[in-house]
Amino acid sequence: MERTPCFIVTERLGREIEQAGLSGMKYDKVEVSTSEVCEELHPGLQLPSFLWLKVEGRPGEDDFGIGSDLRLVVSTRALDLLKRNGVSEAERAEPFQP
Repeated sequence: MERTPCFIVTERLGREIEQAGLSGMKYDKVEVSTSEVCEELHPGLQLPSFLWLKVEGRPGEDDFGIGSDLRLVVSTRALDLLKRNGVSEAERAEPFQP
């Protein structure tokens, strides 16, 4: 999930990112809730635990960075990891242009 320039990931994906040794981010707590519409459409839905992915890296240098247009910039290693973990937005990624 994302709200530019704020990004959250599941705890599981956060562990995968850390285990891969990727750079340019840190994590913090985040509170996530469902709307009434979501509860009506998906009664009993159990959300996974999430982490706030705080991007602090430099685009083109670190694995995670924020571009001048406030879009997330990731390295090829990070992009591959995101794709392997089913992050659908990763499929629309474009090459970084400094």
